[in-house]
Amino acid sequence: MSSLSALPEDARPQALRADAETHAAKLPPLLARAEHLAGAVLLGDHGRRRAGMGDNFWQYRPAQPGDSRRMIDHRRSAMGDTEFVREREWQIAQSVMLWVDQGASMRFSSQADLPQKADRARLLTLAAAILLVRGGERVGLSGTTLPPRRGNMQILRLAEKFTEDAAEDYAPPEHRAMIPSARALFVSDFLGDVSEVKLALTKAADRGVRGVLLQVLDPSEEQFPFKGRTIFESVGGTLRHETLKANDLRDRYLERLAERKAELQSLCALTGWQFGQHHTDHSAQSALLWLYGAIDGGGLR
Repeated sequence: MSSLSALPEDARPQALRADAETHAAKLPPLLARAEHLAGAVLLGDHGRRRAGMGDNFWQYRPAQPGDSRRMIDHRRSAMGDTEFVREREWQIAQSVMLWVDQGASMRFSSQADLPQKADRARLLTLAAAILLVRGGERVGLSGTTLPPRRGNMQILRLAEKFTEDAAEDYAPPEHRAMIPSARALFVSDFLGDVSEVKLALTKAADRGVRGVLLQVLDPSEEQFPFKGRTIFESVGGTLRHETLKANDLRDRYLERLAERKAELQSLCALTGWQFGQHHTDHSAQSALLWLYGAIDGGGLR
């Protein structure tokens, strides 16, 4: 049951408006900062414009939410009850699918002067999307909610989606409707169930999708600066652990973290993806430079 349905009927419109205004207020700052960050990264022309990548037919696929009516192939759709879109080779080659972890664990910051992991992840992903669109690429979300498209309106749609929060502590990567031979960018702290990441990258590899896995961490998650009596509680409130000797946990924690990083690096090597890391106390601009270069080059084409 949603929080709105639990309210008296006469109070729902006010609550809905307040919720909408809260989400809308996040949009302009995120979009403005992403535009500014993208503008600060001076890069050459981008986009896959190679000989042989033309208007050759690639495949039919079922129409998805967000597809334009003009994309529907009516002759193929007339053969059954499902509407189909006719995709060309160049459209596939220039598609980049994005996934940003919206889980509660991403809404963590160890210090007031540091951004939350979610804020930095959304900023970097949206700025990368802006650069890709400017270079002629199509960008969208992995899954079926927002298929890859071009244009400033698509950037606005992405910014809107990035302001949504998930309820669970660790949100699993979205791996549905992977476009064959496209590229992808997944951004998360990747501290949740690693089997979900394995499933997503395995399915991507099976469809010829290669991409970049960017792990975003708070500096305290790397250093484990806790001592004495400490209460560890997940941002979502589902996990809680109290200890009198936090420093005794440090070595074991750092070992587990190192194992997780090694596992992610190995998984990326096996599936043809690139693995990168970013800490929220480091420069967003340098992270975007690396990220954009990894998507554009690095063997992903």
